[in-house]
Amino acid sequence: MSQPLVLPAPAKLNRMLHITGRRADGYHELQTLFQFLDHGDTLTFESRDDSELRLSPAFADVAEQDNLIMRAARLLQQATGTRLGADIQIEKRLPMGGGLGGGSSNAATALLGLNRLWALGLSLKQLAELGLTLGADVPVFVHGHAAWAEGVGERLTPVTLDTPWFVVIHPGVNVATGAVFTDQQLTRDSRPITMARALQGGASEWRNDCETVVRARYPQVAEALDWLSRHAASMLTGTGACVYAAFDSAESADRVSRAAEQYWQAFTARGLNTSPLHDALGD
Repeated sequence: MSQPLVLPAPAKLNRMLHITGRRADGYHELQTLFQFLDHGDTLTFESRDDSELRLSPAFADVAEQDNLIMRAARLLQQATGTRLGADIQIEKRLPMGGGLGGGSSNAATALLGLNRLWALGLSLKQLAELGLTLGADVPVFVHGHAAWAEGVGERLTPVTLDTPWFVVIHPGVNVATGAVFTDQQLTRDSRPITMARALQGGASEWRNDCETVVRARYPQVAEALDWLSRHAASMLTGTGACVYAAFDSAESADRVSRAAEQYWQAFTARGLNTSPLHDALGD
């Protein structure tokens, strides 16, 4: 029996998110900058010889067949023909529906972790291709580097971003991504920009095109954004519900985070250009 493999599933932030068009299949064309945080869930894997997959604890609001961890594990079994299974435990810290990529990160950690545990030898490219079938955000977690992303978020170019301390607030609501992307008021025609312009412009020019719709649909998010903006420039990540702001030091971020905890769930985390998952695996 192999030793348990304990791995992080880090959060991500969208430092900007522009929607440049809508495709015939209903998906939206995006331009975004992904960055990791040193905060997230933790997954523990133990190999089994009987091909069974077991996850604990179960997610109260997600059927097992829909859970991205289980879907990733089954996909890897099917793609490789392995007869091994796994017991998987998760310590959940990231809120569901928060825009922090928790489900996608869990899936990527399952793909990389089980690839290592089962000694399958798949490359990151192969794992990212499998991950894309689970969700558009999975490949960035598989590749494990801050990235400029286009398409539906799957065309990735590694970048190096500043690494401030962030205050992240969860306003206590679950934002329905589908509802945001189908809202008639959503901006879908932002002019495409180059990666160089996005990086040169920096935070002063970054925005999230979903923010106006989410503000209107979820007053709790608007309230958190307005509160946080009194301390630093605030922004929505993904389609929400989490909002964040950058700070120069852990001390200043902690002060704001503690103040935010009077009203909401909040935490402080450092921005990272390399995923803690890859650090843990030694890749």
